[in-house]
Amino acid sequence: MNRKILVTGGTGYIGSHTVVELQGAGYEVVIIDNLSNSNADVLDGITKISGIKPLFYEMDCTDKNALESLFKEHSFDGIIHFAASKAVGESVHKPLLYYRNNIVSLINLLELMPEHKVKGIVFSSSCTVYGEPDKNPIDENAPIKPAASPYGNTKQINEEIIQDFVHSGAPIKSIILRYFNPIGAHPSGEIGELPIGVPQNLVPFITQTGIGIREQLSVFGDDYNTPDGSCIRDFINVVDLAKAHVIAIERMLEDKSDEKVEIFNLGTGKGASVLELINIFEKVSGESLNYKIVNRREGDIEQIWAQPDKANKVLGWTARESLEDTMLSAWNWQKRLREKGIM
Repeated sequence: MNRKILVTGGTGYIGSHTVVELQGAGYEVVIIDNLSNSNADVLDGITKISGIKPLFYEMDCTDKNALESLFKEHSFDGIIHFAASKAVGESVHKPLLYYRNNIVSLINLLELMPEHKVKGIVFSSSCTVYGEPDKNPIDENAPIKPAASPYGNTKQINEEIIQDFVHSGAPIKSIILRYFNPIGAHPSGEIGELPIGVPQNLVPFITQTGIGIREQLSVFGDDYNTPDGSCIRDFINVVDLAKAHVIAIERMLEDKSDEKVEIFNLGTGKGASVLELINIFEKVSGESLNYKIVNRREGDIEQIWAQPDKANKVLGWTARESLEDTMLSAWNWQKRLREKGIM
């Protein structure tokens, strides 16, 4: 019998790519999503790639009664929890929205898991938990600094909630995956990053500017202490990232570790600046990008990139795709959206 995995936020950007990889690995997937930052049409893209239409419920994880009815209807082996509000800048202006969405949803899931014998949860965390790092690259033992944004703070709090709950004797396991900066799209062109409204993330703003939807891209600051003055991030291909979740869920369900909570950084181990990424986009797309330097943005960290050795050795996972191929996949996805008349 196929193992059944609940994927919260499964029509979102990382969630949809992970659903494809889970289905490819033989898992049965149930998606819940409130569609606040995604579209149900993503299900068609998933189905075209995998040949399997996942079961989908439009549902909000902060609604515990709805979740409870779902848990009674399905017997889940594990959960991958993506559902969260995720824009750093927006979180500074709407902190209560972020605290309610991101924290209440996790608490509801954790409360239901033991009662319904769900073995474990893979939690979508973020390198924002490290704040402004003392040194790069960052490994999992780096100190957790005060968060630079309410979004980052919700990830720190949620990690603590999981660890406290597990250590209280709850009969569950958890793997916490701290992502760096996911970008790109599925090579099929069927799914990719499709934010509702003005993009909060860099790459969709680049591709939308490249294709003429946005008039101009703002680069937030060129006066950071970095080689070209712009912020540095560890940009990781979304399909590489999705594959790590499949490895994590299998590790948890197969009891491959005695530890009840494990934490892994997921990144390439290399930093690239915002201006470097723009140059790579211009090279692979052949488009000249209209951008301007503006003031720094509140909540942004100067530079951060991963030390992914633990994930490489323990999970046997490595980020494989180049920045050039990843940016080209994002551009192809944007052109595909134009062909479909979506954007």
